[in-house]
Amino acid sequence: MNKKFKIKKGDSVIVITGKDKGKLGNVLSILKDKDRVIVQGVNIIKRHRKATQESPGKIEEIEASIHISNVSHVDPENGKPTRVKYEIKDGVKKRMSVVSGSLLDT
Repeated sequence: MNKKFKIKKGDSVIVITGKDKGKLGNVLSILKDKDRVIVQGVNIIKRHRKATQESPGKIEEIEASIHISNVSHVDPENGKPTRVKYEIKDGVKKRMSVVSGSLLDT
């Protein structure tokens, strides 16, 4: 069964709960099978990498995934969290903000 999410890659989102509550970022990728998203600059974790012949050892900071229910779209007009509704105009389906009615697809 195909899962359908209203959040897409490249969308501007805000974290609405958790340790990074209030942070803004763009969606880098979506993990549909696990219902999770990776958001730029949110849920930063450290990975210790062992040294190899090609590269020295290092500690990397990368974004880990968070559950899709913990993020919400950002309203383009006022910067607050919003839900999404769909409207069909001239045969084209568009995503719109419920709060202000502005278009989310640019």
